[in-house]
Amino acid sequence: MLRARTKYLIANAICLILSSLTLFGCGTILEPSPRQHVIKFFGAMERNDRPAIINSLDLVSLMQVSESDYALKLETPRVMQSPISIVDDLTEDGQTKQVWFRMTRVVGDQEIIGDTAYVEVSFLSESKGVQYYNKFGLRKIGEGWRIFSFRTLNEEGN
Repeated sequence: MLRARTKYLIANAICLILSSLTLFGCGTILEPSPRQHVIKFFGAMERNDRPAIINSLDLVSLMQVSESDYALKLETPRVMQSPISIVDDLTEDGQTKQVWFRMTRVVGDQEIIGDTAYVEVSFLSESKGVQYYNKFGLRKIGEGWRIFSFRTLNEEGN
């Protein structure tokens, strides 16, 4: 009888510890890092998953980019007029999706500074023999990260 009661108490203690870990630890364990967020974003683009793309982006910030193209390194910047135009550009036959997916995408290191993060993303054009080095800017909104910038840098990192 005593042995059964001891096993019962030990089992309850283990359940209590696991429950505590679940309640207090899951937020940080399940929350994707900025780097993982960018990887998931590219997956959503590949699947044309519009809701996932919308949840990945800070659309208001992306619409405010006016001095340079919000996503591509073009001589004449494209300024998006609505959130729908950004999502259209990142799915199906959108220009940004077509350009990015013609190249090999490499998601590199992340740097987190408070509620802002930068994730290195390189686009490798095998046909041109060129690497385009970017840093996507992410901002913490609520419990997750949102991409607010596709800051395109040249090969030298400028």
